[in-house]
Amino acid sequence: MDNNPGFTLFLGVRLVARGSRAEVTAAARHLAGDAPLLAFADDTGRVADLDLRPDSAPGDPPPRGRGRPRLGVAAREVTLLPDHWHWLSRQPGGASATLRRLVDAARSAPPSPEARARAAREAAYHFLQAIAGDLPGYEEALRALFRADGAGFRAALAPLPADIGAHALRLAEAGLDG
Repeated sequence: MDNNPGFTLFLGVRLVARGSRAEVTAAARHLAGDAPLLAFADDTGRVADLDLRPDSAPGDPPPRGRGRPRLGVAAREVTLLPDHWHWLSRQPGGASATLRRLVDAARSAPPSPEARARAAREAAYHFLQAIAGDLPGYEEALRALFRADGAGFRAALAPLPADIGAHALRLAEAGLDG
């Protein structure tokens, strides 16, 4: 996935901005208070949190968490089988360093066509779930999406507001047949 995903901003059911996080944040600041705003990360389709505080107010620093926050390190739990832990303990640099190397190697490898298609369908799913879950056509659209049925997905999007349908289709395109 892209390390710098694009973002899309919706004002109600209308697409109002698309671009970098900074561009979408600026648009959201301008529109804040007019109607419900939802920003989405284009690579995942998930709702994105934007800092809408005015530029002139720096705000309080974020709370300090565990780990090494200046480096972006976050402590989380990993569950492995005993054989996996044994193998990791014999690797140079220990378990954490080995896991980071494995993750970096996997991230630098190009994703398979199946992985790209799955990620596209999941992004469209997350987007539709957040913005269209109670709209007509939603459930049929999801059924077609996960069948990878491009024609069925397009047909099921027809009752949805045009901007929502167009963005869902844009997100899902790589995961659909025909």
